[in-house]
Amino acid sequence: MAETTTVGKIFERLLGPSAEVSITAYDGSTSGPADAPVSIQVRSPLALTYLMSSPGDLGLARAYVAGALDVDGDLYSALRALVAQVDQLSAADRLWLLRELGPRHLRRVAPPAEELPSRAKRVFDGLRHSKARDSNAISNHYDVSNRFYELVLGPSMAYTCAAYPSEGASLEEAQAHKFDLVCRKLGLRPGMRLLDVGCGWGGMVEHAVQNYGVEALGVTLSREQAQWAQKDIVTKGLADKAEVRHLDYRDVTETDFDAVSSIGLTEHIGARNLPSYFRFLAGKLKPHGRLLNHCITNPDTSVPHRSRGFIDRYVFPDGELESVGEIATAMHDSGLEVRHSENLREHYATTLGAWCANLDANWDEAVAEAGAGRSRVWALYMAACRLAFERREIELHQVLGVKVGPDGDAGMPLRPDWGV
Repeated sequence: MAETTTVGKIFERLLGPSAEVSITAYDGSTSGPADAPVSIQVRSPLALTYLMSSPGDLGLARAYVAGALDVDGDLYSALRALVAQVDQLSAADRLWLLRELGPRHLRRVAPPAEELPSRAKRVFDGLRHSKARDSNAISNHYDVSNRFYELVLGPSMAYTCAAYPSEGASLEEAQAHKFDLVCRKLGLRPGMRLLDVGCGWGGMVEHAVQNYGVEALGVTLSREQAQWAQKDIVTKGLADKAEVRHLDYRDVTETDFDAVSSIGLTEHIGARNLPSYFRFLAGKLKPHGRLLNHCITNPDTSVPHRSRGFIDRYVFPDGELESVGEIATAMHDSGLEVRHSENLREHYATTLGAWCANLDANWDEAVAEAGAGRSRVWALYMAACRLAFERREIELHQVLGVKVGPDGDAGMPLRPDWGV
């Protein structure tokens, strides 16, 4: 490093003169306003190596997960302040860094232990979206620790976008309202049969059984989720009407369901598999049966389907997002008639804010349960996703379809308002 170029000066150049961020580095240097709302600690030269040697947001994520770079204060506020810089270094920035630091920071170093293999190496787990590879991907994300998720998600154990009935509603109220909204859109009534694919810890299954008198089957690829959910079902005395199985949705053999809910599963299916996915679920429905698909979506069709960088290597391996138009088209082409679509983008930003607050409040226990690196992964991804929903880089849509009868009758109210 040139004698006059401190780590603080390097970050000041990279972040720009207008960034409201203070920097404190391992070489004793500082930069930025002392009273800045966000303070970044550069704890080790490893932070610079990760930033130089890793493309896009992956380098920043590696530095943070490894603890080589830290944030003093709210991580979401830090990302919001740095939104223009966190994507990737420009070619000019890299050239300047190379000149100032020399080539030693270009060497490849081992990533944090929490990082998953690249897509090229995942081929050894099977073809993308094969049953075996999907099972591995789901296990990597959801089988972290049930206790860890209890700390983050709260009593509802719902790991999908909530629907806030009012701005002042709590997370638990909003999750219950979300399940109620889904139940009403599906037109559930006592005696009906519900299939919930990608059921998580069984929240939708339990809500539908307790509040709408249906019989419900939930399936999940996470063994820990299934065990937790089935135990909770028995504890609540619902085992006569509710069941959660550790099972790939493609292996469900039962048919003639009155309704199917798919809440947060489509993100793991893959764009090329959407047609077969919705055909399979449509085949499980009776005539007049309804399907509610609730998933994260791209804001338009120009955005690539596959997740990249940090999200792919640390959070959702093999994850893919589609636009709401692609979802609706696949549902239509499967024989379902799309009757309603709703965007809950702002609700997901609020949901993520509540999860971040839960993790922050329970940080020490979360670290003891899942490790510092894993806890940092979740903190970073939830804060980044909150910002992405606020900026409309991603959206959340509920799309309702119905399997019309042979005479074209949909069995739908003329103008439903769902009553919630």
